Amino acid sequence: MSSIEGQQGVNLPKKRENRGRRKGDKGHVGYISCDNCGARIPEDKAVCVTRMYSPVDAGLAAELEKKGAMITRYPVTRCYCVNCAVHFGIIKVRSETERRTHTNLRR
Repeated sequence: MSSIEGQQGVNLPKKRENRGRRKGDKGHVGYISCDNCGARIPEDKAVCVTRMYSPVDAGLAAELEKKGAMITRYPVTRCYCVNCAVHFGIIKVRSETERRTHTNLRR
């Protein structure tokens, strides 16, 4: 038995307030696969990005829209694991002091 297991009330340092997840007090959540590497990750921990996708080339779509044609765009949601999201630049690695500031919260 390690020294940490035998002690009651030991507060270990917590790197993130939400433990890197958005589940709150929900309990168990399902799993999804990363769209890049295929890793199996909890759906509340995945970094999901929704972008508009057009099946028509951008140059051709601009010409057609000048002539009055309607080009449909479809929302495509891709979910990444944290490693792939950092690799693609979707999220950034922040320092310890920057992690404490909530920049994207609405108040």
